[in-house]
This record gives sequence, structure tokens and C-alpha cells, in this order.
Amino acid sequence: MKKINTKAGLVAEPEEGISMAWPTTIRGQFMYIITFPIVFPMYLTCPNVYKETWKKWWPLTFLMAIIWVGVFSVLMVQWAVVLGITIKIPPKVMGLVFLSAGTSVPDLLTSVAVAMQGKGDMAVSSSIGSNIFDITVGLPLPWLCKYLVSGKNISVGSEDDNVALTVIILFGMILVVIGTIAGAGWTLNKKLAIIFFFFYFVYVFQELTRYYVFRPSKHNNCAR
Repeated sequence: MKKINTKAGLVAEPEEGISMAWPTTIRGQFMYIITFPIVFPMYLTCPNVYKETWKKWWPLTFLMAIIWVGVFSVLMVQWAVVLGITIKIPPKVMGLVFLSAGTSVPDLLTSVAVAMQGKGDMAVSSSIGSNIFDITVGLPLPWLCKYLVSGKNISVGSEDDNVALTVIILFGMILVVIGTIAGAGWTLNKKLAIIFFFFYFVYVFQELTRYYVFRPSKHNNCAR
């Protein structure tokens, strides 16, 4: 490991990539066992571009990383649906509460990593940019491919799902968030973080309320 100077201090910079050596600490061994099913397949299929021998193979590493993200995403969604049905939680609620948090963990980790290097602007922009990419590329690309194959339009939800209202609420949340940041003088602080947590819980509360209180019959059908 090499140390590099940043505005935030000394940060460890990996030079050898992932190692499959057995850790010496209890915490490391625990994390090794937990992450092994994910790390080991990638270790075997993604060339380690940190090593001089594999540097020219970076396109393969990049491609395999995307493929593994797709594989893990499909498995995660399917398992979440099965788990939700088992414990009587509808798929929409699983996606709203659990999948949304799980898919944002990589954004959290990358934002923290670059923030520790003193690059606050990159930390914020990556979070915003990733969501824009999800909406403008991640959603339309799959349904465009399906339309090109089947030649049929894709129906999202049903008339009872009221997707339009959800989109309007999300757009309103964006305006509220931007307005709150502007009101704080475009400065991120502890008070603003607490306010954002409050906004999140308000959004989840109103979504769950609309789902369980105002559409009980729909909920019961999904649970079954």
C-alpha cells in the first residue's frame, strides 16, 4: 500500500488489487467469508489490471465488471421478490425500502472515498449523476431493446398504480431538495444532513401510506 497526500490527509492507495489471502484479524476473516461468493467469481474472471502482465486487458476487466453487475442485479431482484412474497411484503414495497437502499450503497461508498480525498464536488456530483444515468439510460435502454425485439410497447404497472402521481411527487422532492440546499447557502453541513434524512422518511411514509391505506385490495393481491 502506498500513501498519497490529499487535502483530507493520508489515504491508502491500493497497488496490487484484490487479494484472496486469508486475513489475520477476526473482523477480516468474517468479512472474507461474507463476501467470498461475490469476490471469488470476479477474482477468477476479471484480470487484475494493477499487475503489469494484465494492464492491456483492461477492456475485458471493464466488460466483465459490467456483466457481473448485471448478474448480481438480476439475482438480487429475484431474491428480493421471493423474500417479499414469503414474509408478505409486496414487490413495490421491497423495491421502495430495501432495493433502493441496497442499490445506493455503491454510490455511498464511492462518495465517501472521494470525499476523504478532499473532492467534495465529485462526491456530490457522482450521487446526482448516477441517478440521472439510471433514469435516462438505465431504464430506457432495456425497454428499447425489448421493443426492438418484440415490436410492442411496454406497459408499466396498471391504471391502479397511479405512476403519474408518483412521478409528480418525485419531481416535487427534487425541487424541495434543491431549494433546501440553496437555502443553506449551497453548503453541506450536519443540519442539512438531518433535514435530508427527514425528507427521506417523509417520502417513504407517504408512499407506504398510499400503498397500504388507500389501496388495501391491491396490497392483499400482491401479498398473496
